[in-house]
Amino acid sequence: MSRTRIRSTPVDQACAAAVDLARHAAESIARPGEVGEHQGFDNEGDRIVTHYFECLDRAYRGWRWAVTVTRASRARNVTVSETVLLPGSGALLAPDWVPWNERLRPGDLGVGDLLPAQADDDRLVPGFATPDEDLDQQMVFEIGLGRARVLSAIGRDLAVRRWHAGDAGPHTPIAHAAPAQCSTCGFYWPLAGALRVGFGVCANEYAPDDGRVVAADHGCGAHSEATTVPSMVVDPVPPILDDLGYDLMEAGSVDEAGSEPLGHS
Repeated sequence: MSRTRIRSTPVDQACAAAVDLARHAAESIARPGEVGEHQGFDNEGDRIVTHYFECLDRAYRGWRWAVTVTRASRARNVTVSETVLLPGSGALLAPDWVPWNERLRPGDLGVGDLLPAQADDDRLVPGFATPDEDLDQQMVFEIGLGRARVLSAIGRDLAVRRWHAGDAGPHTPIAHAAPAQCSTCGFYWPLAGALRVGFGVCANEYAPDDGRVVAADHGCGAHSEATTVPSMVVDPVPPILDDLGYDLMEAGSVDEAGSEPLGHS
């Protein structure tokens, strides 16, 4: 069995000794006083060495300047190949890049914004899809005259899970305190198609979910068959008369101000 040996490249002494050249290259692109002490070098290959210098910029703590120098074959002069700022151990880095369509959250779309659906979106299928794909028949129009894409079975299931687990589902405080479920409410308008069994639209203008999709097992206090709260009828309280004592007044007597004196107990 033959083994391939990897030949280690010896360090070029001229490139390894070019510390001042590498420092000058780093200082030429850095701001004054931001290139610190020399932190060693790496042997990159035949006559190629990368020198490292501490970065003193407070905005780049943990980073270091990396200057790669090289020398042509049989040449004495060492030249700078590349100068970059690289993160070291403990350097503050930006978070991993995330595509824009994965960063979007419900409510991010504003007036005038466009959100194009991807060509391979699993939530959509072509409008001419066959009934074998478990689609609502009413969603598919005549070929060539209907929508280009319609909701797929995957998209429907995702919507069912999202709606059922959201604020219009059964696991909310208002649903737990409701007198009955939405499925028994007169203001509950069931959706058409396969979603008719589990979801509908609230049509009660006084309900918090008016005009929104609600689960059949959701509920609120505005249920059409909620027991009417009887109004409290309060009997009028008779006036309290103080008949323990009174003063007799002569008829027609008037005080100095021209008004009749009042009795007192």
